[in-house]
Amino acid sequence: MKPADRVAFFSRLRELNPKPTTELEYSTPFELLAAVLLSAQATDVGVNKATRKLFPVANTPGGLLALGEAGLKSYIDTIGLYNAKAANLIATCRILVERHGGEVPRDRESLEALPGVGRKTANVVLNTAFGEPTIAVDTHIFRVSNRTGLAPGRTVDAVEQKLLKVVPAEFRLDAHHWLILHGRYVCKARKPLCGACPVRDLCRFKDKTDAVG
Repeated sequence: MKPADRVAFFSRLRELNPKPTTELEYSTPFELLAAVLLSAQATDVGVNKATRKLFPVANTPGGLLALGEAGLKSYIDTIGLYNAKAANLIATCRILVERHGGEVPRDRESLEALPGVGRKTANVVLNTAFGEPTIAVDTHIFRVSNRTGLAPGRTVDAVEQKLLKVVPAEFRLDAHHWLILHGRYVCKARKPLCGACPVRDLCRFKDKTDAVG
C-alpha cells in the first residue's frame, strides 16, 4: 500500500470512530491487565460478563490475593482456560504486590515478566492504559494487515514491526483499536463485508465480496 493510501486508510477509520478504545470494560490499569489476561481465546463479551461480577468484589492485586485462586475461579469459570488464567492472575498479583507496590508497571520488560503476559498483552496495556503508541497484533490485526496490503508479514512479530514502520505517526496511538474493530466487524475472517467497507478502494484483497452484513 502506498504512503498516501495509508494516510487515507486511517483518515477514513478515524472519521468513522474518532476515539476508538478497547471493548473490554475497565477503570484502572490493573483492571485492564486482568481483563486482557482473561481474554486469551475468549470473547470480550464473555470477559466483561465475568469482570462485572468480579471487579466490584476485588479489583486490585491485594484484593485478588485475598480472594485466592479458588475464589477467583468461582467468578471466571465461564471463561475458557479459567484454571490456568486464575493461576497466572494470582501469580501476577503476588509479583505486583511484592515488586511493584501493587501498581502495574509502565515498562515492557516488567510487564512481560508477569505470568501469562506476553508481548501482545504488554502492548495492549502500554497502549490503552498508558498511551504508548504500540500496536498489539492479534488475529484480527494480522488478517487485516495482510489482506489489505497495509503491512503484510508472515508472523505476528513481522506484522507488528511493519505496522510501526508504515503507520503514519498521527495515527499510531489509535491504530491498534481501529484495526481490531475493522477486523472484528467488517474485514471478517470467513466472510468479509467488503460491500460495507470504508477502505475498499484502498484494499489489495483480490477476492472482494459484495456482502454488507
